[in-house]
Amino acid sequence: YMSGFGNEHVSEDPRCPGALPEGQNNPQVCPYGLYAEQLSGSAFTCPRPTNKRSWLYRILPSVCHKPFKPLKEGRLTHNWDEVEPDPNQLRWKPFEIPKDSRNKLDFVSGLHTLCGAGEPRGRNGIAIHIFVCNASMLNRCLYNSDGDFLIVPQQGKLLITTEFGKMLVEPNEICVIQQGMRFSVEVFGETRGYILEVYGAHFELPDLGPIGANGLANPRDFLVPVAWYEDRQVPGGYTVISKYQGKLFAAQQDFSPFNVVAWHGNYTPYKYHLEKFMVINSVAFDHADPSIFTVLTAKSTRPGVALADFVIFPPRWGVADNTFRPPYYHRNCMSEFMGLIKGHYEAKEEGFQPGGASLHSMMTPHGPDADCFEKASKAKLEPERVAEGTMAFMFESSLSLAVTKWGLQTSNCLDKNYYKCWEPLKSHFNPNCK
Repeated sequence: YMSGFGNEHVSEDPRCPGALPEGQNNPQVCPYGLYAEQLSGSAFTCPRPTNKRSWLYRILPSVCHKPFKPLKEGRLTHNWDEVEPDPNQLRWKPFEIPKDSRNKLDFVSGLHTLCGAGEPRGRNGIAIHIFVCNASMLNRCLYNSDGDFLIVPQQGKLLITTEFGKMLVEPNEICVIQQGMRFSVEVFGETRGYILEVYGAHFELPDLGPIGANGLANPRDFLVPVAWYEDRQVPGGYTVISKYQGKLFAAQQDFSPFNVVAWHGNYTPYKYHLEKFMVINSVAFDHADPSIFTVLTAKSTRPGVALADFVIFPPRWGVADNTFRPPYYHRNCMSEFMGLIKGHYEAKEEGFQPGGASLHSMMTPHGPDADCFEKASKAKLEPERVAEGTMAFMFESSLSLAVTKWGLQTSNCLDKNYYKCWEPLKSHFNPNCK
């Protein structure tokens, strides 16, 4: 891997030294008889700090394919009106991975849209998907015309082959496959995870403000794959799948799309290990807002307001004095979707399980369950490790998210007793005791 977030990277497969043209992007004849192809992740006219593009030098250009045709696979949607809105606190049990070896699902066929808002044609919105799969993608790849995928594996590792090279992404790591990048996913057994998709914006590191120059996710800890190619003919047909305007389309070609011998640019896939996150926290009293745990943000057009934030709750020390230390009771103008990679989330140690999820919609109250409240109210306050062996995360959005029919009904994973975790809360009010 090469390190650095948003850097200008240069890479060529060592089997073809000198494959990158010198001094220009598009020579009349490229070294080794390659084709030059630019992949743009921003408008040509974007200011230099936000201009994203990479040049790929490939054996055949990606334009060499048959026409796209609709593909009926998975349960992807951006129809947010399938069912009536539901403002309740929602929690899902772990999403089930098919165990029948005859029911093979790869990454694409195992995609299910859980919730979202906005729509890709207007280039403004997000979607949250669950993937469950038990088979690798064979002679087929996917690219997203609508936006970026932030992929969070929860069970099973992913070997992701991209046009830029290969990435191995394991639970407690994340990866981002940006708009238009072709990729294929190999798995090694039963596999599950979460995807945050954003339309119309790319993920970036949050501003640090008074924190200063260092902290949170450091740029050098983001890893970019190195060039790798295969010159492979596929006489039976290689399938290129496009996610376009919320639907899937498939085109056939007779060669592997992973035929990029060299590339350079700042528009790449990348991965990050969540253990690298430098946690900032309160060392006196009360809570800092959970925005201090933001790994990546996709900004909206409103200053200070995110289209989507990716936030984690990693192992850390809790030392605040005179403070109710678990997350406080809360009503929020943002939508909060949470997932659990491993361990036990401090505010709900029983019902919130790895591979499951919760959604607390705009202004819907939420907070610790009754058991957590009672324990934390009586606990002796001394330095303690919080969330040891645990990694929970949150996709937070300024958009009001609608849940799909699959999420509410078809998945059969909705925990209809979630509200009961707060029913034992009782009044401690005593007007004679200050």
